[in-house]
Amino acid sequence: MKYAIQNYKPEHMARVLGRDLSISTKQSIEMCNFIKKKKVKDAKKLLGKVMENKLAVPYKRFNKNIGHKPGIAAGRFPQKTTENMIKLLDEVETNAQNKGLNVDDLYIMHICAHKASAPWHYGRQRRRKMKRTHIEIVVEEKEDKKNTKREAPKEVSKEPKKEEKKKPVGEAKEIKK
Repeated sequence: MKYAIQNYKPEHMARVLGRDLSISTKQSIEMCNFIKKKKVKDAKKLLGKVMENKLAVPYKRFNKNIGHKPGIAAGRFPQKTTENMIKLLDEVETNAQNKGLNVDDLYIMHICAHKASAPWHYGRQRRRKMKRTHIEIVVEEKEDKKNTKREAPKEVSKEPKKEEKKKPVGEAKEIKK
């Protein structure tokens, strides 16, 4: 199988390829842009909200004649695409676990959707074709920057600071005769 990603490092990454999924390529591209560069667990939570129609996927590229949703411009709730994405994320998580990677530190490094072959619907007389899409997901194990950068508390010296008496600026000096 060929992947679009070139710099794949097997010791820190895991991948999965969904071939010939019967979902819309345009919806898949918007969904990929929605969850790209997020933690796998966070992406699954977002997709769960999309399945419950609580969070809309913003459509930025293929947004002609699409209604606006609260908080974003054009958006939809693509159910079938979301189901397939959740399955693929579960599979890539399993692949990473089999490699010995920490599932809590997985980030979606690369995700893309490609148009697949479009065969004819069976038995149709009107010459109608099916929707097919290839989706590939590559995750990488990275540690959280927030958790790793714990700074040691600064030591405060217990010696009292020496207070120096400063003369006010406008005070005149005494002259001795």
